[in-house]
Amino acid sequence: MLLLGTTEMTKLLCGLIGAGIQRSLTPAMQEAEALAQGLRLHYQLIDLDRTPEGAAALPVLLSAARTMGFAGLNITYPCKQAVIPLLDELSDDARAMGAVNTVVFRAGRAVGHNTDGSGWAWGLRRALPQADLSRVVLLGVGGAGSAIAHAALRMGVGELRLLDREPDRARELAGALAARYGDGCVRADESIDTALTGASGLIHATPTGMAKLPGLPLPAALLRPDLWVSEVVYFPLETELLRAARAAGCRVADGGGMAVGQAVGAFELFTGLRADATRMQAHFHAMLVERQ
Repeated sequence: MLLLGTTEMTKLLCGLIGAGIQRSLTPAMQEAEALAQGLRLHYQLIDLDRTPEGAAALPVLLSAARTMGFAGLNITYPCKQAVIPLLDELSDDARAMGAVNTVVFRAGRAVGHNTDGSGWAWGLRRALPQADLSRVVLLGVGGAGSAIAHAALRMGVGELRLLDREPDRARELAGALAARYGDGCVRADESIDTALTGASGLIHATPTGMAKLPGLPLPAALLRPDLWVSEVVYFPLETELLRAARAAGCRVADGGGMAVGQAVGAFELFTGLRADATRMQAHFHAMLVERQ
């Protein structure tokens, strides 16, 4: 692995564990940024859809990566919460968010971090710098959604309304957020119609809209011109939700911003070096053009 703080370098090994990740652009983003900084990095896709055990293989895969000398792993759907009991330590953000998307191996220990929240915030600031944060609806409070909820409140969202297909999960997160950020800043809703009443923005953080899970996460008729919409799905970049939102006159932030933002954070955790976010964003969009 890379010996940080010295001039001696061999190949840095990293990877991504998740389901249905064959079209992920993360490997190329990480490898290209490493090359630009004079590093040799190999980034391996570890697709749970290609293993008979599926997500049940997570403990074995994590142990194997540690044994093989990986510098770290990115973790995505459906393992961001399941990975937590397998780790030796959590960063403050990962512990607060209850989700991990980046694991770093150092000195024999596996440490969990979360760059989803900071990555989403990075992307929203670039796409919608003047977004009204007075009342925002977050649809989906799983691994990514939980991280985004924390980031949204830290950005200054006045009132955050949470919805999830598992209402108890939304209520549990609302309670944890209220305890951390103050009563009155967050509440759980069970009806998207009610939650969007008077809302200034909508954050979509469910897998709906991915290439393997096409569709709309809510009725298009609920979208209004005064509502901004932030998407977390980035493949395809133009999801059905974004098409419907644009048609309704909404300002939108696509999932590419979060994809780049979280990759920047992960690169810095893996290598200990500062990433060039502008360069990584340019490479991301160049790859999308090639894919299309």
